[in-house]
Amino acid sequence: MRVAVVGAGAVGCYYGGLLLRAGHDVTFIGRQPHVDAINAHGLLLDTKTFNGHLPAKAATDATALASPDLVLVCVKSADTEQAGRSLAGRLLPETSVLSLQNGVDNAPRLAAVTGHAVIPVVVYVGSEMAGPGHVRHHGGGDLAIGPSAASEALAQTLQAAGINTTIADDIEVTLWSKLIINCAFNALSAVADISYGPMLEVEGTRDVVASAVQEAVTVARACGVSIADDIIEQILKIPAAMPNQMSSTAQDLARGKPSEIDFLNGYVVRKGAELGIPTPTNHALQVMVKLVERGKEISGRRNSYKPG
Repeated sequence: MRVAVVGAGAVGCYYGGLLLRAGHDVTFIGRQPHVDAINAHGLLLDTKTFNGHLPAKAATDATALASPDLVLVCVKSADTEQAGRSLAGRLLPETSVLSLQNGVDNAPRLAAVTGHAVIPVVVYVGSEMAGPGHVRHHGGGDLAIGPSAASEALAQTLQAAGINTTIADDIEVTLWSKLIINCAFNALSAVADISYGPMLEVEGTRDVVASAVQEAVTVARACGVSIADDIIEQILKIPAAMPNQMSSTAQDLARGKPSEIDFLNGYVVRKGAELGIPTPTNHALQVMVKLVERGKEISGRRNSYKPG
């Protein structure tokens, strides 16, 4: 298949790398340092079972793209519309577009911009860009994709590339469940710069997590999404299973990148306001991350100021 990965970061490069290794024609669209490294040396795919450079093509925008058979959209939620506009005129009627993004509303936002059907995907992977053009896999890798006429064939293609894929008929439940996990841990990990394991050792953290989860569950159910009654018990097991994992929000802040907090806790806050549901814990977590972002921005300006 001819595959385009729009957003060549940790998620896009991992799944694109597996498809590349399986023999598909993959083009990565990303930032200049990654593009230059991939074009010069190939993509360095670094997993527990493989470590090597794979010849690949990369570009900083989609203008050079031939019409792809499959598009993996892996950009940050704030860049969804821009990514959709970049694909205008490059999608065939039979092109499959998958949204491998955090949050619950990226697929409809992409569809609105492109005028093309978009299949939502929930991603369960730990990966990072360890350097330009170098993706390192830490664990996981399963995908849950929404139902569509193309989903069965897509799942088979992904499985053949070593990507464990299920078709989730209840994709809205799956999307919201992942969002609620992000609301529980992402902001706390980011603000404290702490991994999941030691986080719950701090007195009061469980109460904050439980409060954020309960607010998000209430909002989800008011949106008509059936969330399991035991979700808080399942979420509280995650730190023991992934003790060294830093949240994606923490990784964004560490690299000086804008976070997706407005599409995680912030999304729950916005939907809660629309529905008349109080979400004070999620609002506090959202504001805490925004304060850290603002503080880093001010600090960066101070450090760059040189008296004349």
